[in-house]
Amino acid sequence: MAKQLLFEDRARIKLQAGIDKLADAVAVTMGPTGRNVIIEKSYGNPVVTKDGVTVSKEVELEDPFEHMGAKLVNEVASKTSDVAGDGTTTATVLARAIYQEGLRSLTLGANPAVVRRGIELPWEEHDWRGSSEEEADGRVQAYLESDV
Repeated sequence: MAKQLLFEDRARIKLQAGIDKLADAVAVTMGPTGRNVIIEKSYGNPVVTKDGVTVSKEVELEDPFEHMGAKLVNEVASKTSDVAGDGTTTATVLARAIYQEGLRSLTLGANPAVVRRGIELPWEEHDWRGSSEEEADGRVQAYLESDV
């Protein structure tokens, strides 16, 4: 089968649609008042879960470009689960917000390489791993209050 190709705005819009569909499905599970999601399985009974990464793994979209967008964010949730064991819903919502803001910057004419560097730079320059969650939170807060 021939490969389908999309470029520039058309590609970005399709990726955004996939990211939004996955993030919408996962976001409802967020926090203590989050809701359950029922996932239909091709075998056995449906699964009821409030786990963001479980929901994320099960999302399959018909449009191949939307599916790629969903899988990009699914990778974020999976890595978060592997490293932290929790926070997959938050990671998914943040990934969507980062993509949206990056896309907005590109739409306004920003250089894609500069946008990428702006996203990556804070994480490269700082050691976010503290001896405790409070210390790590303090480092993040100090960074946000700095003039960077």
